[in-house]
Amino acid sequence: MIDPVVLADLVAGSADDLAPAADLDGVRLTDVDLDRVELRGARADGSRLDGLRAREADLRHLTLTEVVLARVDVPVVQGVRSRWRDVEVRDARIGSAELYESTWQSVHLVGCKLGFVNLRGATLQDVLFTDCTVDELDLVQARATRVAFEGTRVRRLDVQASTLQDVDLRGAELTELVGTDALRGTTINAAQLGELAPLLAANLGISVVD
Repeated sequence: MIDPVVLADLVAGSADDLAPAADLDGVRLTDVDLDRVELRGARADGSRLDGLRAREADLRHLTLTEVVLARVDVPVVQGVRSRWRDVEVRDARIGSAELYESTWQSVHLVGCKLGFVNLRGATLQDVLFTDCTVDELDLVQARATRVAFEGTRVRRLDVQASTLQDVDLRGAELTELVGTDALRGTTINAAQLGELAPLLAANLGISVVD
């Protein structure tokens, strides 16, 4: 279970606060509309962003701690090696998110529509997807602990060469799963086992002939 992020006594900010290496502490921004968001190397602590529209966002090396991101609509996100701890993402619309080698701890995504999410080589701990739609979730070579899905559709999940521990896939509607040999440490339901049986058999070199 992930505790909700509770924020109080926030100070109103403006789009001008969103700058490279910015230090956002206890700030609330509402309905920001920009062509491009530049937050490379910035830090946000105890802050809320409610309503962001932009063509693209540079979040590389960004650090988020106790942050709520709501109604974010950004087609292209560059968030390589960013650090997220105690973060809620609600009702986001993101087309492509390059988040490889990032660190996520206690992150909850709710009602999000995500295209391609690249978390290759990332470290995930206590992450929950609730009522989300994800076109492709790339967890190749990631280390994931206590990751779960509730009412979430993932069209393609790639876990090749990943290390999974207490990963619960029962609440995920999976269309395609790549990397069945890395599923040790996951929990699935009986229906998913039936759907995965051909892939598991092929991975073990088993021929199924009627």
